[in-house]
This record gives sequence, C-alpha cells and structure tokens, in this order.
Amino acid sequence: MCYHLKTPEGNTEAVIDDNCGITKFYAIADTLAEHLQVKFLNQIDDSENLDWDFQYKSQLLTLHFSMFGGVSIFPHHLKSVVKENNAVIEVAQFLEHKAF
Repeated sequence: MCYHLKTPEGNTEAVIDDNCGITKFYAIADTLAEHLQVKFLNQIDDSENLDWDFQYKSQLLTLHFSMFGGVSIFPHHLKSVVKENNAVIEVAQFLEHKAF
C-alpha cells in the first residue's frame, strides 16, 4: 500500500514502498515501461540513490530509489501542481493495483 507526502513546493510524492531493495525498484521500472509504455529520459544512479525521469501524460515525473527511503514517485515542479499531482497519484494507483 502506498502513501502520499507533500513536498515543500506543494507537490505530491507517492511512496510506493518505504522498505524495499533495489530489485523492487527495477521491477517497478520494468512494469511502468511495459504497461504504461513510459520511456526513461534521464537516469541518475549513484551509490545510495537512483532517479529515473519519465514523461506520463505530458507530466515530467521521477521514479526515485533510496536505500533508506525505498521507492517513490514525484513530479518535477514545472507548471501545474494539480496536473502534476494527479499524474503522480494515477501512476501510484496503477502500481498499487499491480501489487507493488
């Protein structure tokens, strides 16, 4: 079950799993690519965090992994907070139904 946090900018961050390993991150990324046909535009991988950017319904989102915080999705605050938040929630609900 995922839960939502608010960023300082007022955006929603959907925490998909706060206690998981990198294997689950890759499984979630594969599910997004396969079922929602997202393409990861930018992948930043370092020793403790992964940030993979993707576009969903014209909104730029980030699939994030932290070894201390698990997997989450948040938007790049670019335009409309409401549209960005709706896109995050929609992707999170999709993943929830896929049993992540």
